[in-house]
Amino acid sequence: MRILVTGIRGQVACALAEEGAASGHEIVRLGRPDLDLAAPANLDILLAASRPDVIVHAAAYTAVDRAESEPDLAMAINGTAAGLLAAAAARLDLPLIHLSTDYVFDGTKAAPYLETDSTGPLGAYGRSKLAGEVAVAAANPRHVILRTAWVYAREGANFVLTMRRLARERPELRVVGDQLGCPTYATDLARVILAMAGRLPESPAGSDVFGIFHAAGSGETSWAGFARAILAHEAAKGVPPPPVVAIPSAEYPTPARRPANSRLDCSKLNRIYGIRLPDWEEGLSRCLARLDQAGSATGHSDIP
Repeated sequence: MRILVTGIRGQVACALAEEGAASGHEIVRLGRPDLDLAAPANLDILLAASRPDVIVHAAAYTAVDRAESEPDLAMAINGTAAGLLAAAAARLDLPLIHLSTDYVFDGTKAAPYLETDSTGPLGAYGRSKLAGEVAVAAANPRHVILRTAWVYAREGANFVLTMRRLARERPELRVVGDQLGCPTYATDLARVILAMAGRLPESPAGSDVFGIFHAAGSGETSWAGFARAILAHEAAKGVPPPPVVAIPSAEYPTPARRPANSRLDCSKLNRIYGIRLPDWEEGLSRCLARLDQAGSATGHSDIP
């Protein structure tokens, strides 16, 4: 299967390239300068030239805090461009998997969020991603909107790499403890996307394989709990970690408000596709083990 992935250096795009190649798929990544989501042009030509069976729209404006000062740019990339891409895909009768986020919710629900729950983003980033969902659904009936949360990988800017670096720089880590979510290893998410993609080319519009789905690591934790799990791995290697102090969100103000509850109910994914992501701690363990291997191979013990 030939899969067109938007994004060159993103966490999920990189994971898709690796996992797709390992499973025998042909992954074609499309990004700047050929595809500029801030000002997309020639989409029909780009898609036709790539000759994909499925499109995975993984590229996005992801600077959550900066979006508060650049709301128009975030909306252009995450909202308008997503709709234009979906429309171009529809003209070629191509199914599209569009990645979205837990930030479309306001975080006030006491339980994990279902796909059918009301949305209510708290900031510019979440509003732009919700606009993208609406635009994709309107433009292409053969769409999958895949919401995920707390994604991390072995590369890029993410919580896991940040905590490993800070553990070597600070005597104590103060981490928010009143926001709950489901950490998601990009490699696991890529495997889910590839499994879903295999069902789409032969499925007609209206099939239950299309629509909104949630896909995140199983289980839940807080940011502080996530940090402790990362540092526990370091401790097991004989590296004394600094203590992690859980703090309320009010003690760590940011330009953009975060949902207090980012937990996603992924039972629909299991019901329709028979897929359940691994427990978040198991995914984290595999990610950290790969990072250790990479550090040993290069002779470096610190992860940038």
